Amino acid sequence: MQISWRGILNSMQNKFSAEHTLGYDLPGEFKESNKVAEKQNMISLSVYNVGRQRCTPGYKWGPGIRDHFLMHYISSGSGTYTTAGRTWRLHTGDMFLAMPDTQILYQADTEDPWTYEWVGFAGTDAATLIGRTDFSASHLVLRQLSYGDEVRRHISLIYDAFGNTFCDTVNMTGELYLLLGLLIENASRAVPQSAAKEDNVSRAIDYISSRYSYSLTISDIASYVGVSRSTLFREFREELHISPKEYLDRYRIQRASLLLKDTDLTVASVAASVGYDNGLYFSKAFRRMTGKTPSEFRSHGA
Repeated sequence: MQISWRGILNSMQNKFSAEHTLGYDLPGEFKESNKVAEKQNMISLSVYNVGRQRCTPGYKWGPGIRDHFLMHYISSGSGTYTTAGRTWRLHTGDMFLAMPDTQILYQADTEDPWTYEWVGFAGTDAATLIGRTDFSASHLVLRQLSYGDEVRRHISLIYDAFGNTFCDTVNMTGELYLLLGLLIENASRAVPQSAAKEDNVSRAIDYISSRYSYSLTISDIASYVGVSRSTLFREFREELHISPKEYLDRYRIQRASLLLKDTDLTVASVAASVGYDNGLYFSKAFRRMTGKTPSEFRSHGA
């Protein structure tokens, strides 16, 4: 068997370059984070933030909500990720996704704290691109990626391209497309029927996130996805274990909670802002899901 020494040397050089660029030669804990100060009109896809962190034992972020997609790749150590009522224990080589406007919590192990890289992004194409990877609303963790070094390299290149000029934005977005292309290229195609089902749910979620503030019915959502109401109901129950109506109500109440906390809008204005044209129905729905009326929530918090 002929050994490709050039290939081996190139692989070693790429791995060294990634580790050096990502700061792993730094001693102790560190955090390097870049956030885009101004969005530069990249509507289809834009990088919001990128960084890397070697965490202290037990370090956690959350519970909290992001307004964009956020991917983490674990390059060493372990920790836990909690969202939507589920908790995963993750290790070196795993990757996890946070969905927009969804409460998350992730925490480093107390004995073997993790080091990870992340990139946050959004845009009109973001949900579609994510939908072509092995990630979905019900599949938020990828285990033991065989191409993990390539993931790290692309995140490092996004980090290196960081800046707040339009040219920087284009460069970062280009590297992000390559990262998502890598995930799509390595996506499993073994269960196309399941993938189609997940894609329907993902498209429905994306539509809800962009139209929740308007008068929106389940028939509207099903029509957009291109399936019947009964099919949409069944696929939501199979993927998320809740109905489309319950997901829509939860999403609206979640957005309403943020408006009550962060703005001075009246309760009626908050209701209208998240798609409720009946203030009484909004108050009942809010209390059913949070245990408090909107006014109580604003006065005392969650």
